Amino acid sequence: MSTGAADQQALARVPASDLVQHLIREMTLEEKLAQLVGVWVNASTDGDSVAPLQSQMAGDTRSWDDIIADGLGQITRMYGTVPVDPAEGARRLAAAQEQIMAASRFGIPAQVHEECLAGLAAWKATAFPVPLAWGATFNPQLVQEMAARIGTSMRSLGVHQGLAPVLDVVRDLRWGRVEETIGEDPYLVGTVATAYVQGLESTGIVATLKHFVGYSASQAGRNHAPVSMGPRELADVMLPPFEMALRHGGARSVMHAYTDVDGVPAAANRALLTGLLREDWGFGGTVVADYFGVAFLDVTHGVAADSGDAAVLALSAGVDVELPTVNCFGEPLLRRIREGGLDESVVDEALRRVLTQKAQVGLLSADFSAVPPALSGPIDLDPLDNRALARELAAQSLVLLSNRTFDGTPSLPLPASGSLAVVGPLADDPFAMLGCYSFDAHVGASHPDVPMGISVPSVAAVAAQRFGSVATSVTGNCESATEEQIAEACQVASAVETCVVVVGDNAGLFGRGTSGEGNDAADLRLPGNQHRMLDRVLKACADSGTRAVVVVLSGRPYALGDFVDRADAIVQGFFPGEEGGEALWDVLTGVVNPSGKLPVSVPRTSGGQPGTYLHSKLAGPSGVSALDPSPLFGFGHGLSYTTFDLSDHQCSTPTMSTSDSVTVACTVTNTGSRSGAEIVQLYMEDPVGEVVRPVRELIGYARVELEAGASAVVDFVVHADRTSFTGLDLQRVVTPGLVKLHVCTSSASDAASHEVILHGPRRVVGFEREMLTPVEVRGLG
Repeated sequence: MSTGAADQQALARVPASDLVQHLIREMTLEEKLAQLVGVWVNASTDGDSVAPLQSQMAGDTRSWDDIIADGLGQITRMYGTVPVDPAEGARRLAAAQEQIMAASRFGIPAQVHEECLAGLAAWKATAFPVPLAWGATFNPQLVQEMAARIGTSMRSLGVHQGLAPVLDVVRDLRWGRVEETIGEDPYLVGTVATAYVQGLESTGIVATLKHFVGYSASQAGRNHAPVSMGPRELADVMLPPFEMALRHGGARSVMHAYTDVDGVPAAANRALLTGLLREDWGFGGTVVADYFGVAFLDVTHGVAADSGDAAVLALSAGVDVELPTVNCFGEPLLRRIREGGLDESVVDEALRRVLTQKAQVGLLSADFSAVPPALSGPIDLDPLDNRALARELAAQSLVLLSNRTFDGTPSLPLPASGSLAVVGPLADDPFAMLGCYSFDAHVGASHPDVPMGISVPSVAAVAAQRFGSVATSVTGNCESATEEQIAEACQVASAVETCVVVVGDNAGLFGRGTSGEGNDAADLRLPGNQHRMLDRVLKACADSGTRAVVVVLSGRPYALGDFVDRADAIVQGFFPGEEGGEALWDVLTGVVNPSGKLPVSVPRTSGGQPGTYLHSKLAGPSGVSALDPSPLFGFGHGLSYTTFDLSDHQCSTPTMSTSDSVTVACTVTNTGSRSGAEIVQLYMEDPVGEVVRPVRELIGYARVELEAGASAVVDFVVHADRTSFTGLDLQRVVTPGLVKLHVCTSSASDAASHEVILHGPRRVVGFEREMLTPVEVRGLG
């Protein structure tokens, strides 16, 4: 179809309120479908900013002109597909947008999306800590600030949509994508993810919630495996974070999950994507496909006979946009509609949502410019203030698991003097800091001739810079270590006063690592030979009187039961980003007082999965099973270099109605000699439920920062809605009866408990219920 300048000028005069309807009425079917697909293009590094782009997908032989002839809905990962200089990528994007606008009758630009799970996934952009590290901070405000920084960079580059955050709640630690999640508790996941959404959306970027829903509960922790979860567990564990991020975060897009739940794939689940999401929750944004998820209805799930059937199923269910590139929503869907297999009105409904979102991000504006704002000057995607924030996040995410006495004092922080060694497979590896969706691990690993676009100092490199003389021994990699390498590490460890042993993961995609998408674990032993290596090094340290500090840098927690009584201290980090090495030494040396808390439990043994603190009585230790699944360190655990006391526990009333609120308060005092932060946690127990209920369930938390000797009062306001659950009739209900509210510092610690009796009618609540527990921290001077 030829370009019509007169049509574009007329379009510009249409009032904004009528613009979407005007387009739906005037577009041909081919033009409509073109708006419902993305195309994965390759912005090469050849320096030619106006050369025609090509589809990134193998087998797509169409020319760029043919691809965009009827318009284009989305451009997939212009910056995140290959290492391309940001300025070059911006010029390529500007040229692409101009070509797209010129090729179609209505001059509509494409919506551009990128991954942004651990920072913008682009060459030279800041690599922030991964989401599991966000959860360990228990600091939504800091996460919100990070997301706003990420969104600002994206907007400057002409990007409109970010494929983050992940709201999957961890159910099995063997799953490779644990690093992408925020934790094993729905309230922590929901509050932190909501903060991320608020930060990203504040910059105008469309946040995309994923993966809707149940993806993290796959059988045996295997990626894409079926989910056998019942509707009650789905409603009480998996859905609340999405509800929170939509209602309180304002996310404008949702990505369907790959998996099927009880035999129904998410991409074909109309009850989920239309009935629940749109009709019950009132969601008006777009539903986008996880990459190739529509085609998977045919090729992996077997619920569609071919690409055309898959397209009809997905579009009818409520999927608006096929990503990453046109496949099923192109010619196969066109044929089905022409044959009468789907009414065009279904296309119009999806198109209405897509065009409405394009209008929201300025793509239907008459003054839209194809030139990204960043091209007006030098582009710096990793400025100093980003690095400072990345360091603060990393430091707050590091969890001090144990800290034994060494020579009469705590092993950490380390003394200012003394000989030091750093050993282990990750001792001198920058990639120990990066998760699977950090650009250099996700994309850069496939381009070994291209240097990392950012500085990511290793543990040993930072140590050498700070201390000068540091002995280093790298024992192979995460998956292999020779006897000679282990013997050398033992020799180095025996010759110094302090040995830092760095173990854990390297992240990658589909077998290119030990953590990340497709890298599921058979059990929770440290990968490769690390268990044996660590055993030998700790023995060498014990024999020589060397202080042994174990640092775990990983995408999931590993079983540390064999080492906890032998290491003098253990620090857990979850891929802490480009400043992770600096943050780690800040914590080890006491420059920063550790305040991280576990967002997932650390197992004692390598078996016994799946395991989570959020379990019923019979899922814990009992007399009817010889297996004790109790964790080594429970959810919410984390030590400090100072001490805190929780006292003066108060509850405003012993009874309330099923529609009222109660206030639970305590005084937190820093009883140690230095400033620090404690995470006060509020858990609920429902001793006699209508259905089986968890032993403890997090319903509130507060990060309290105090100088030595200072105190503060923490008030939690708990509405009865916060006790709700999915009842026998599969409705979410608040029931009368006894609940216990526990104030403590971890899911496994001793607690101050308050008993509250709810009276009144059994209430049915829904999407408009109270989802949050307001908290106020009042200083006492």
